[in-house]
Amino acid sequence: MANYSSEVSHTYTYLWNKYRPAILKHMIDSAEGPQTYKMSKHEFTIINPKEKGGYSFSLNVFKGKAQNDIRTSIVAKDLLVILQSSKTANDLVSTATYEFVMDKHFVLHINRGEEIVEEETEVEETAEKEA
Repeated sequence: MANYSSEVSHTYTYLWNKYRPAILKHMIDSAEGPQTYKMSKHEFTIINPKEKGGYSFSLNVFKGKAQNDIRTSIVAKDLLVILQSSKTANDLVSTATYEFVMDKHFVLHINRGEEIVEEETEVEETAEKEA
């Protein structure tokens, strides 16, 4: 787990912020099954036509942090920044892992993983027994 926000160029944050409402809707809808959203290729290529790493990426997010290595993808790092700045997105990723994959056809795939329930600590269990 790494916090990539300090390493972000913010090259694509404007674009991801533009699509944030649609991404959040698809995150919510992904509870019913995988979602896809067709992004606009020209919007990415006009921002950075010489993108060396390509625009495709895979980003797994849980509790506001990337669960996989996204160091080589500026596009993924900037999406993470936008997700971290959204209360709705933070609420969603606090209980489940979300996978964001953008393929070479600029289709964003959003999948919600299983809900993660954290175990109670011994202090909480002891307090409940005493109550």
